[in-house]
Amino acid sequence: MNGLEIVVKDLIRVYRTGRIEVQALRGLDMNVAKGEIVSIIGPSGSGKTTLLNILGGLDKATAGLVRIGDLEITALPDSKLVDVRRKTVGHIFQTLNLVPTLTALENVELPMILAGMGRGTRRKRAETLLEVVGLSERVGHKPDELSGGEQQRVSIAAALANDPPVILADEPTGELDSMNAKMVTDFLVKVHNEFGKTIVMVTHDPSVARAGDRILRIEDGVIKAHMEPTQVVEETMSVSYVDTLRTRISNIDAQLQKLDDAFRGRMIDGDAYVEQRQRLKQTRRILEEELHRMGVTT
Repeated sequence: MNGLEIVVKDLIRVYRTGRIEVQALRGLDMNVAKGEIVSIIGPSGSGKTTLLNILGGLDKATAGLVRIGDLEITALPDSKLVDVRRKTVGHIFQTLNLVPTLTALENVELPMILAGMGRGTRRKRAETLLEVVGLSERVGHKPDELSGGEQQRVSIAAALANDPPVILADEPTGELDSMNAKMVTDFLVKVHNEFGKTIVMVTHDPSVARAGDRILRIEDGVIKAHMEPTQVVEETMSVSYVDTLRTRISNIDAQLQKLDDAFRGRMIDGDAYVEQRQRLKQTRRILEEELHRMGVTT
């Protein structure tokens, strides 16, 4: 299915925790043309992921309108948002959402199983999609037998499984080194060119952002700037990228400390502690390697 137009008007999202109120989106307006790739950039906490989650039916707006094609998703009850997630949008996340016990082929088949597609039809489509993302030779491999870039390409194939008109990508190259990030970005562009999907992509990486037809910058819950890819200044963006990597490493260090405290306080069992600690340490190592590649020390 070809892409659909996205219209966002006066979008507000307020989170409340006790007496604390946080306004993540503050009357945001955005239009994405049918079949367009739009990159969204902005500092941490600016509302990028909140916007993507509302577009994809994973979160509900406090006020405002979101329309995808002729479907006003902000007016839908929770039961109908399930159909939006299965048929209208495909999600690609920074944290890989693959089932570790399933092969690449089975992971791509899974959304089609949930949609009730027949075995023969879904198997053939899964094989075709894995071929599109260059993984024909890896269909029988499980996630831990694939590189990070290959796993993310499986996620792209899975996002396309039910032929949604819209693809939402939240930091799709966030845990990858620059070589794999370029490869994943190239495949997203290939998907756009071959299938005509509308793609909205949140990213901190300037080279990934420039793959879009337009770049939108969010600050304080609203769109502050509309840019063409050629308007992005390389030097400025490169400094921002280094700062972002350093910030993410600091955040991971804080998460590791909290995890250690939780384990010592017997708030988490040993298996969960080891699993989460290994995942965080692996992510930290990838980020450090990327900084070293850029000639920056931590």
